[in-house]
Order: sequence, then C-alpha cells, then structure tokens
Amino acid sequence: MSSSRSRVLPLASAVLAGMFFLSACNGDDEAAQAAAEATSALELQQGTAQENGANMSTGDLAVAAAPAVAAVAPKPVLRKWVQLSASSAGDLDPVVINGKKFTLYRFDKDSSNPSRSNCAGDCATTWPPYLVARDGRVFIDGIDKSKIGFIERDGGFQVTVGGWPVYLFSKDTAPGDTKGQGVGGVWFGVTPDGGKAQGGGSSAGGTAAQPSQQASPTSDPADNVTVFAKTNFLDASQGISGPGCQNVRFDGSLQTGGGFVKVWDSPDCTGNSKFVEGDVPDLLGDTGFQNVQSVRFFN
Repeated sequence: MSSSRSRVLPLASAVLAGMFFLSACNGDDEAAQAAAEATSALELQQGTAQENGANMSTGDLAVAAAPAVAAVAPKPVLRKWVQLSASSAGDLDPVVINGKKFTLYRFDKDSSNPSRSNCAGDCATTWPPYLVARDGRVFIDGIDKSKIGFIERDGGFQVTVGGWPVYLFSKDTAPGDTKGQGVGGVWFGVTPDGGKAQGGGSSAGGTAAQPSQQASPTSDPADNVTVFAKTNFLDASQGISGPGCQNVRFDGSLQTGGGFVKVWDSPDCTGNSKFVEGDVPDLLGDTGFQNVQSVRFFN
C-alpha cells in the first residue's frame, strides 16, 4: 500500500462539537484558513464512540480498520470514526489506544512542530497511518483535546497527538498488542501528551504474565556482552556490542562484565523485556522467558 500525502497541514484542536482552533506550522493566515476549510466537516466529541451513539460496526471497529488488514488494503483506510483513549496496553502505561484497543505509535523520524510524517511507501504498509475520513467523527476519551490534531493525507486526515502523527503496527494482531514498541529504536507507543510510552512489549491482549522488572538498574550500562548456548557459560558463545538493539543466537547464559543491558524475547527488541545486570548463569531462568532473541545496549 503506497501512502503518499499531497498536503500536510498541522492542526491543534481545541474542539467541542465541531468548533476548531487550528494553527498552521508557520502561523500564516492563509495556511490556517486552508486548514480550517479542509477540516470543517470533522466532528470532535468528548467521550467514547459508544457513549456518543456511533455505529459500532464501523470506524475503528470495522474489519478493514484492523492494523493487519489495513496494511494490505489496496488503498488507505479512511475511518468513519476514530476514538483516542488514554489507557494502558501490556506494560505501557500510559499509552493511547483506539476504539478497538489497538496501540497507537509515533515515529522518531517524523516531526511534531510542524507536524509532518516521514513514513510512506513500504513504511506506511508496515505502519498504517491512523486515518479518519474528511467528514468523520473523532472521540476523545481521557485526553486533553488540545493535544489532538490532524495532517491532511490520502484523501482524509492522519491523527496527531501532541503534534506527532500516529500509526498502527501491522504485526499487532490482537487488541492490547504492543509489538511495535521500541522497533528499530524509533517506534514507540504514544502517550496522551505525544511523548514516548515507557516499558516493553506484550503478548496478544496484554494478558500474558509479565516477567518482573527492576525499577532501574543499579550499575552502569554494559558496552558489550557474551551470550552462551548453555547455562553456566558453557558451549558456543557469541560476543556482541552496542549501540542500540542487537539480535542474538544463544540464550543459555550471559556475561555483561558488571554492567546492565535489557533483553527481549523477540527479535529487534520487541515483545517482553527485562533488565539484567552482571553475569547471568541461567538467562532463561532469570528472565522467565522461553527465549531471549535480542539485547539492547544503553551506552
């Protein structure tokens, strides 16, 4: 799915029932007027879609609106209504979710001032922009209405939170999934004020038991680690170093030289996560994971 944009117009909404406060990126009156005209049919309302009597088989709840379905759709999916709720998903708290409880994400390579998306083409296939139709309805549940805005895109509008364009993740297949958290070190769940949600990922529905995590490491970040195929530092080994996320082949045991890293149970630092410090003779036993497949360095 190619997701291009013909005109990007950042807005800041201070809206109830169709009244809009709109700001252009450069404060230009002509741009602000164009933005106002483009969004004049949008309707913003406080509360949930259900509370506002929306058709519960459309909008975020439509089959085509699910992330995995939207990713392979022949054209961008413009929702008749969207709902933005301040909530939690997995161990992300707070994070913004939509009306179907799918996590919404922000992209570090975008910009918030002015609001601009830099995710198109293949990127927008993996990360479908969260779009509402030009005459759609927008329900705001527990979020300051001044944080919600839009950029014009694909015949409709991409929602922004705190100025950041927001997206779904095609690999989130069940409500509550947070598989996009931390991907590539640039994708994060978006908080109600547009910030980056903190925490690791979760399994489908966010209901699986999460391994315990330290509130914060007590040592310095490790520069490199050695992972072993078996417990107690035996058999084949693999040495890796940072920065950022690195995938690993082994998960029997791990040596950090006294520092800390964060380990993940899926490749590319997605899924469940836990900080580990020092030498860990039984990595799976310490984390409670079935596998450790990637490590993130903080040096």
